[in-house]
Formats: sequence, structure tokens, C-alpha cells
Amino acid sequence: MKHRTDRILTSHVGSLVRPPDLVAMLAEKFNGKSYDEAAFQARVQSAVVESVRAQAQAGIDIVTDGELSKPQFSDYVADRIAGFEGTNTGPRFVNPNRRQDPFPGFTKWRDSQANPVQLGVMERRPLCIAPLTWRDRAYETDIANLKAALAGVSVEEAFMPSPSPGIIAMRIPNAYYNSEEEYTYALAGVLKDEYEAIAAAGFILQIDAPDVAMAWDRQHFETIEKFRAMTQMRTEALNHALAGIPEERVRFHVCWGNNESPHTGDVALRDIVDIVLQVKAQCYSIEAANPRHGHEWKVWQDVKLPEGKMLMPGVIDSLTNFVEHPEYVSDRIVCYAGLVGRENVIAGVDCGFGTGASASPRIHPEIVDAKFRALAEGARLASKELWH
Repeated sequence: MKHRTDRILTSHVGSLVRPPDLVAMLAEKFNGKSYDEAAFQARVQSAVVESVRAQAQAGIDIVTDGELSKPQFSDYVADRIAGFEGTNTGPRFVNPNRRQDPFPGFTKWRDSQANPVQLGVMERRPLCIAPLTWRDRAYETDIANLKAALAGVSVEEAFMPSPSPGIIAMRIPNAYYNSEEEYTYALAGVLKDEYEAIAAAGFILQIDAPDVAMAWDRQHFETIEKFRAMTQMRTEALNHALAGIPEERVRFHVCWGNNESPHTGDVALRDIVDIVLQVKAQCYSIEAANPRHGHEWKVWQDVKLPEGKMLMPGVIDSLTNFVEHPEYVSDRIVCYAGLVGRENVIAGVDCGFGTGASASPRIHPEIVDAKFRALAEGARLASKELWH
């Protein structure tokens, strides 16, 4: 990743809103319905071209394919990796030692809405019931599509997201391996191929690891010590998968779950930042703009970013249709630059705008574009203040 010495670069977390016709195709493909494979692949290719050009035109310096070929940012692996043929009929998240809901009225109201935002088109809830092996190395097609889309487009770099072993272990239960640790390392062993292919293609590999923060509230660990122990194990498994990949080709994304809810049960960044910094990555993408975590820039007053590392704080939100003012964005960038060094900051987004393909996305594509333009203008203003 580039350490720019003259301006702040911009990027985002990866998942973007899929075009409506592609959403319909994804629903057919990933729910076992009849579909035209050639038409699907052609539409993915054209959609990636459109998306990359739109990102560049909005002022994004480090672009991606928007994960447009995938129905969801992590569970898509069940269509590519053999061993996930089972069906999870239990809770969505493993280890549901549920705490009391602090807002039961809100939860009941949200779930009863006539037109709730769809979380995605993928209906099947997979379960691991056999050894994990590659069935379809579709990441090779994703890589080829992004390479083709970059032709004639002027950007600084390109990245491609891939899920951490921990987020898959958290979302897809294990009914085959003898322990959670054995399952997690099996995931790491398989995912290593995808990681290496992305880095070898010349792209920045982004590891999506929401589990590092959100597992505390979703999996409801009894104590912070047990949660940290599980997170430590998942981090070591991830580092095992990243072995041999240069750190400067890796960035690591952490968030507290891309959902609009109270988030009063979120673990504090201060309680996990030491584990985050153990990941073998050059850059750390951390949610920082939403009202529940906007204050956590203060963590970096006490925690030193290791030499040679970079920070990509979220300086715009991914959950609301508010378009941030560029001066607000600039203020946040300048704040982080003052803490970790201007050359070590990339201006980012809290999370993806389309973590699950949906016919009714949370954020309208026009607003995504406007947010990207506010991000780019905010970075321009911050660069002017920081360098000139």
C-alpha cells in the first residue's frame, strides 16, 4: 500500500449496492433456481466495469469490484467450498448464550415492519458437515473481472475483500470438526488459497473480520476474558493463513456489525485493539464514524500505531442516507492524522454499503455516490490543511 507524502488517499470497505437486475440473477443462482450461467457471468463483468468507473469518477483512489458476484460478504463461500452442504436450523450465530434484550420493544417493532430492509437474497443457511475443500475457485473469475475493469481507469490501487476464518466460523456452525479451533484452522487452510491468489494478482487483500468486534455482542460470551481468548485463537488462525503474503499487500477490516440498531452492547475498541494490531497486515480499517464509536479516536492517544503501519478509520457512515459535509470529513481525517501521522492515514468508510445483495438496499446508490464524493472532497480539504 502506498504511503503518500503529499495527500490523503480515499478508499472504502468493499461491498456495494448491486444493480436490480443482477440482484435477481444472484437470487436465482444462489437459491438453487434455474438461471442462465453465461448471462449471469456477463452481467457480473459489465456491472464490475460500471462500478469501478463510478468509484473512480467519485474520487475514490483505491477501488474494488464491489463484491458484485457474491450474494453476501462471507457466506458466499458455501457455494464455492465443499463441506457446507448442511442446513443450519439453529440460531444464526454460534454460541447463543443470549443476554437479555435491553430494547425488547424496539426489537418487536423492527421485526414487525411491513417493509423491512432485506438483508440479502441468500435464503439457505449453511452448516459444515464434511471436510472443507475447494469446489469452485470462483475467486479466479473475480480477479479477472477486476483486472479487466481497471483497464483505462486512473486510480492509485485496487483491493479485493475476502472473509476471515473467524467470521465464517461465527456465521456458519460446525457439525464436523472436533473443536472450534480445529474448524477455524481448517477454514484458514482453505481460505489461504484465495488470499494468496488475490495478493499474487497485484491487488491489496482486504480481510473482512467483523467477528473481532461483533462476536462479543452476537455470540454473547460470558466474560471478556473468554471472548478475548476466542478472538486470539481466530487471529492466530488468520495469521497462519496469511503466512508468506507480504504485509504491505494486506489490510484488515474490523466493525461492530453493519446494522442500524442501538449497539449499546458493543465491545470497546480499547478492549480489542491489542489483538487487532497482531494481525499481519499493513493497514487497519476500523469503524469510527457512527455515533456509537465516533469517540474512539481517543484510543490512539494512548495506543501507538506500530512503525510502518497505516490506519483507515471510517470517516463516513455506511448505515444512513445522511451525506456528510466535506468539512466534517476533513475534520475527522485531520484528527487521526494528528494522532498517527498524516502519511499513515487513508480516509475510509465504516463498512460496506451492500454487505448482502438486496432488492431493497439500505442506502440508495445515488446517496452512496454522494457520500463517496463528500469523502473525496473531505480528503482534499484535509490534504490542503495537512500539507499546504
